[in-house]
Amino acid sequence: MRQLYSFYFDAFWIALKSILEHKLRALLTLVGIIIGVAAVIVVGASIAGLKTYVIDQVSKVLGSNHFMMTRMANMGELSDEEYERRNRRNKDITWEEYEYIRDNCRLCSYVGAQMNAGTDLQVGTIEMPSVRIMGVTDNMYEIEDKTLTAGRFFSKEEVERSARVAVIGSDVVERFFEFKSPIGEEIRIRGVPVTVIGVEQKRGSFFGQSQDRHLYIPITLHNQIFNRTGGIQVHGKTIEKETFKPSIDEAHLLLRNKRQLLGSDEDTFSVVNVDEFNSTMDQVTGAIAAVVIPITLIILVVGGIVVMNIMLVSVTERTFEVGLRKAIGATRNQIMLQFLIESALLCVVGGLLGLVLAVGATQLVGFLLSMTMTITPFYVVLSIAVSSIIGILAGLYPAWKASRLDPIVALTKS
Repeated sequence: MRQLYSFYFDAFWIALKSILEHKLRALLTLVGIIIGVAAVIVVGASIAGLKTYVIDQVSKVLGSNHFMMTRMANMGELSDEEYERRNRRNKDITWEEYEYIRDNCRLCSYVGAQMNAGTDLQVGTIEMPSVRIMGVTDNMYEIEDKTLTAGRFFSKEEVERSARVAVIGSDVVERFFEFKSPIGEEIRIRGVPVTVIGVEQKRGSFFGQSQDRHLYIPITLHNQIFNRTGGIQVHGKTIEKETFKPSIDEAHLLLRNKRQLLGSDEDTFSVVNVDEFNSTMDQVTGAIAAVVIPITLIILVVGGIVVMNIMLVSVTERTFEVGLRKAIGATRNQIMLQFLIESALLCVVGGLLGLVLAVGATQLVGFLLSMTMTITPFYVVLSIAVSSIIGILAGLYPAWKASRLDPIVALTKS
């Protein structure tokens, strides 16, 4: 047993010495392995970061324990034909249907409504094009867990009397009121003056698109300005997590009953919630990983082929060494194991260097994309394990070739 340990120890140091004696060649050999390992880890971190980023952004908009009912909301991938079929089948939610759900959903802590439109804003001679105007009920403040940096949200009484008040996003503040407080100032929407009473906290951007280019007004005022009574989004929220799913089921059944849909009839509306979105994101990121990760693993395989070629060169260069070791009693298995250890060591070192490169790359990518990049242990283990296996496989043929050398011929060639 002691002799066996001594052999492995000597084999390791001989392999390490061989690598150190040819540093440049070893480094060039490892480039494929380093890049391959780094690519697998960075791609894995990017996928995890993308999922976290999207879910965080959606959670900021929807809030916790929040669901939405609307005419169309495609949370998964649909074919063009299926999308068109649902588009023809589904119907806008009316104000009457909203009131029915609001008055009868016993498990819902809040039921609110929202309507969306886009138009230009004007303050004096300054204009701001393509601003999202959201008409909402007063309780959307609680439903979406909104935070204001100044002023207040409008009240139920202001919604009932179609008060000309507004809560604005930070982009609107920067455009019109950069050097003064916007509270009490007037903005015109299609010529209708509204008074700013609140400013929403900055949300940031979502894939480069600002989430702060908007304005909230009472939904009743929205109906008057845009002359619309359909196309309502119904928003529900529960205080307790335990009643969240049952509340969705209750609201879903209420709208089906209101529309007199039978048990076999398809829904003519869509229901969206954060949990469903999380499930969809799992499917999307899983599909991305299934396509991208094998591609990055190919880089590792190419790196393994390079290692094999270099090991074949090493066998040729070290013919005399192999012949001498066999002449003094080294067995074929020992010679073969010697070169296998060297090949595996090369790939393990490449894997560790790839991990170091991946850490730096993920930090850089996260900084450039303003995303939190998290290195996933699964992809670290996967890449290191694959690089080690490739190292062994890449060394098999060169090691076998070295073990088959005739010591007399090897010593004569030198």
